[in-house]
Amino acid sequence: MSGSGSLSDQSGLESARESTWVFGYGSLIYKVDFPFLEREEAAIGGWQRRFWQGSHDHRGTPQAPGRVVTLIPAAGAVCKGVAYRIDHDVFEHLDHREKNGYERHAVSIALTASQRQVGGILYVARADNHAYLGPAPMAELAAHIAGSSGPSGSNRDYVLALATALRELGDLDPHVLELESLLLQSTGTSPKER
Repeated sequence: MSGSGSLSDQSGLESARESTWVFGYGSLIYKVDFPFLEREEAAIGGWQRRFWQGSHDHRGTPQAPGRVVTLIPAAGAVCKGVAYRIDHDVFEHLDHREKNGYERHAVSIALTASQRQVGGILYVARADNHAYLGPAPMAELAAHIAGSSGPSGSNRDYVLALATALRELGDLDPHVLELESLLLQSTGTSPKER
């Protein structure tokens, strides 16, 4: 009996070594093109979303990059998103998807439903990466986004899909929702009419 207990424990440790939690705060929330073992709503502390990263490969081109979210440190902030437990071989796909200036960063993730705290990673684009565009006034960000498009579609659709996904998570992120509002004003639409 004790032998089977230790085998079970060993199997659990092996499983933990072969999988990792990944926190999604942008398109990883709504565009899940990878296999996962578990999915749970989650949050991380000390970070906030900003549309300060250039997108040369998904929502823009090298000649006319779009803007996508990255995270910046912010004391006291809570960023909601989705955590996925993935096998380590999935990182090959995710590293390619997030190749335009994003790096893996270790983070502590609070899983909402199971009320567990787990270690994991997120992809963050730091200010010193080649595609970083940095801050700009909100109206300028919205105008830039409205005019950008790339292989993954329009930059505007990225913002609108993220705003919808965050609303479903109960995260009324003011930065994202203000951009959504500015983009919809230009077409005379409200979030409820979409």
